[in-house]
Amino acid sequence: MKYRSMFEGVIPTPEEMEQRLQAARERREASWDRLKAGAENLRVIDFHVHTFPEKIAERALAQLSRDSGSRPFTGGTVRELRESMKDAGVDLSIVLPVVTNPEKVAHINLSAATQNETVDETGILSFAGIHPAAENYRVLLRQVKELGFKGIKLHPDYYGIMFDDERTMRLIDYASELDLIIVTHAGTDIGLYPPVCCTVDSIVRVMDIVAPPKLVAAHMGGWNNWDEVLTKLAGRPLWVDTAFSIGEIEWLTPQDEKYGFRMLTDEKFVELVHALGEDRVLFATDSPWAEQRDYVNRIRAMSLTEQEKEKILAGNAKQLLGLTGTA
Repeated sequence: MKYRSMFEGVIPTPEEMEQRLQAARERREASWDRLKAGAENLRVIDFHVHTFPEKIAERALAQLSRDSGSRPFTGGTVRELRESMKDAGVDLSIVLPVVTNPEKVAHINLSAATQNETVDETGILSFAGIHPAAENYRVLLRQVKELGFKGIKLHPDYYGIMFDDERTMRLIDYASELDLIIVTHAGTDIGLYPPVCCTVDSIVRVMDIVAPPKLVAAHMGGWNNWDEVLTKLAGRPLWVDTAFSIGEIEWLTPQDEKYGFRMLTDEKFVELVHALGEDRVLFATDSPWAEQRDYVNRIRAMSLTEQEKEKILAGNAKQLLGLTGTA
C-alpha cells in the first residue's frame, strides 16, 4: 500500500492506459480523415524520406555521411523536413523508419504512431518499421495495423538478410494479408558494402512466390541495378519510387566517389518509367540524401506528358495510400 500510494497518479491503471490508446487512435483516424477530405489539394507527395530525433540527428547523419561518402541536404529533423517541404512545394512526405534491432520494433512504432496524429497539419505521415528476424513478427504486424499505419519499411542490407529469405517472405506474406503497403530498399546501398541483399532476382522470386499486391521497390526498382530492372521487372505488378535515383550525388570529396556509382540520366529514367508503367512510379527523394526542390524541378522538366508527371508526383501515391478511389 505504501508504494501504491507513492506512485498513484503517476503510473496509469489498465483502464487509463486503454483510454489513452483509444484517444490516440481517434486522433490518428480524425487527422487521416481530414487529410483524405482535402486529397485533391495534394499535388506533390514524397513517398520516401527519413527523419531522426533532434537529440541524435546530427550524430546519426554524420556517421551515415561518413559511411556513404555523400552529403545530406538537411539536418534530418522533422523541423527541417517541414522547411524543405515548404520550399519545394511538397504537400505530404512519407517517413520510412529503418529498424536495425528486432527488439526495438514495438518501441519505434509506438513512437512513430504519434507522428500520424497530426498528419493533416504537418503533412508528414510515418510508416512502421519491422525486422524479419523478429520471431513475434505476426504480433508486431498486427500492432502495426492496429496503430493505423498504412505500410512498413524493409531494408534487407541493414538486417544482413536476403529479401527472398524465408523469414522476409513470411513477413511480407502476412503484411499483405493485413493489406499493408511494403516498401523495401532495392539494389545497392552506397553506405554499406556488398553483398546486396535486395537484388532484382530476389524481388522476382518474392513476386513469384508471395505475390504481394502492394510492394514498392525503392530507388527505381534497384539502385545501380537498373539494366536488370528494365529486363526483369518491366510489366510486373509492383511499384517503384524515384528516391535517390536522379540528379547528382553530392560526394563529400572526390575520393569518396566510389565504384563508379552514378544516378540515372534523364533519358534512362524516362525509359524506365515507360517500361515499368507510369501508373507504377511514385515520386520520392530519400531526403535528407536528396534535395526535394531539386527533385520536383527535375521531374517537371522531364520529357514526360503532363498527365504522366501528375501521376508520378502525386496521383499514383494517392491511389496506393487509399486517399482517392481504390488502392
